[in-house]
Amino acid sequence: MSFNQKYHEIYNLVKKDIEKVERELTEEINLSPFTDNILKNFLTRKAKRIRPLLSFLYLRAVNTNIDEKQYSFQTVIEIIHNASLIHDDVIDESETRRGEKTLNTTFGNKIAILAGDYLLSTALKKLNALNTPQIISLCAGTLENMCQGEVYQYFNKFRIITIDEYIKKTEQKTARLFQTALSGAMILAGCSNLNQVNEFACNFGLAFQIRDDLINISEKSDLKPSQNDISNGIYNAPVIFAGNTSNLDEGIEKTKSLLNNYIVEADKHLKSLDNNQYTRAIRELLEILNDV
Repeated sequence: MSFNQKYHEIYNLVKKDIEKVERELTEEINLSPFTDNILKNFLTRKAKRIRPLLSFLYLRAVNTNIDEKQYSFQTVIEIIHNASLIHDDVIDESETRRGEKTLNTTFGNKIAILAGDYLLSTALKKLNALNTPQIISLCAGTLENMCQGEVYQYFNKFRIITIDEYIKKTEQKTARLFQTALSGAMILAGCSNLNQVNEFACNFGLAFQIRDDLINISEKSDLKPSQNDISNGIYNAPVIFAGNTSNLDEGIEKTKSLLNNYIVEADKHLKSLDNNQYTRAIRELLEILNDV
């Protein structure tokens, strides 16, 4: 079974939960008659929805009741993620995303930046309505980390950084939002001990991004050109391990081992969960991350 087939099978377990998030994503979009339809289309384009998928699987694995606050919070996470994509496209001067024109290509950089900022403002309003200061602080810290990681990456273009620097950057840019999605959900569920969920989410997020970096090196796609990170001067794990940008075979193999290490580490933090269909689905999700 291919990655997409298995992912779809896992996705179906919490499909109704994710569909509620997708409906809520566009409910409050009211920026401008000139931008709203395109912005709504951007938010609802076909996507993995990996963060709400993982969060809902985890919540159901621990037998948590999922209420409207949980749906609203996962909508916040998706809004933050999509706002970051809009800003990333401006920074990277990207012309397409997911096979369609980026907002900066359609409207120019100024309006694209404002659209991303607008999405963050809608996320802030939704966060405030949850009336949970701990989650507001959590999201603020995550946005801070995402910005720090992006700025670090920008100022280190065309430089082969160390693997420790790469992991730190990846934690900031990617893993922290996974942590926030899961730990915020557990806070809303009344959980006070977040060590296990934070460790799991961090390792999952790192594995997810390492896999994406491997795909960028090794696969050609209409949605994302092969090796576009290298051409943009972003040297990730395969380049770091290889020590160059041309002969990457050894770097790819070492990156696959690194990916597997984080998958194994993430799985260790699932041992206390009940052995139900949702826990098994999370483990299957971990397994297919190795499909690269």
